[in-house]
Amino acid sequence: MDFTEKRISRKDVFHGRILDVHVDTVELPNGKQATREVVDHPGGVGILAIDERDNVVLVSQYRYVFGKSILEIPAGKLEPGEDPAAAALRELKEETGASPVEFIPMGRLLASPGCYGEVLWLFLARGLTQGQSAPDEDEFLSVERIPFDELIHRVSTGEIEDAKTVAAALKAKTLLAR
Repeated sequence: MDFTEKRISRKDVFHGRILDVHVDTVELPNGKQATREVVDHPGGVGILAIDERDNVVLVSQYRYVFGKSILEIPAGKLEPGEDPAAAALRELKEETGASPVEFIPMGRLLASPGCYGEVLWLFLARGLTQGQSAPDEDEFLSVERIPFDELIHRVSTGEIEDAKTVAAALKAKTLLAR
């Protein structure tokens, strides 16, 4: 059976710097109509970077929506038309100062496909050389390093809740056969 929903109309609700919000009326496969609230986002990247001592380079930054600082992998928003790998290398350098020798794509993540249109590209970075970080002027973060096995433990116990960090850690664990 074809489960495709066809858009009948769209009402633009909000246009912002990072995202747009629409309310769509769709025709369902059974011919009835329904409403879909849609958040469009240009996409993003997340990088799990592992140094020569098997430590993962993470950033802690205050996340206003949750009212607390969250420990997560370096990440950022794609610019329109930007290559995800180039964006990931840029974000890793800006947020942590690190540049990798080895850079492995780990696939895409759809964080909340029920309403949120962001595609998040994940990468594994190894063979790091350290330079100066240069965060965006509205970005306040601290860089932390924890052993890879400790990251997996914190993900498993729920201490680390950020979806991109959880997914990247578990993908890297599988990829590295640990």
